[in-house]
Amino acid sequence: MSEQTFQDRVQPWLLECFGETIAGDREERNHRFLEEALELVQATGCTASEAHQLVDYVFGRDVGDPPQEVGGVMVTLAALCLANGMDMHEAAEVELARIWTNVEAIRAKHAAKPKHSPLPGPSV
Repeated sequence: MSEQTFQDRVQPWLLECFGETIAGDREERNHRFLEEALELVQATGCTASEAHQLVDYVFGRDVGDPPQEVGGVMVTLAALCLANGMDMHEAAEVELARIWTNVEAIRAKHAAKPKHSPLPGPSV
């Protein structure tokens, strides 16, 4: 039997934590991905001004092809990790293990978030 991919191993946590509806909600997943990406670049030195400039730049261009953009995210994440001396696979494994121990707190945060808003609930 082949080993499960990291993506395959995230799905059970996602379903356990949020249920099928929220797990599959594209808007919710977009917002949470963007939040995490912004937290990463903030932690590695990007300023709010730079982020706002990049938002304007990206949204001023034509919409990309999602599979190609996923590839771009993966390549640039690997490059960012290399530049910052981080192992992206190790960081992912550590985070998946951590969030399995925080399911209830993450559910509570999600339940407290403003309705119909991209903003998350209080910090966990």
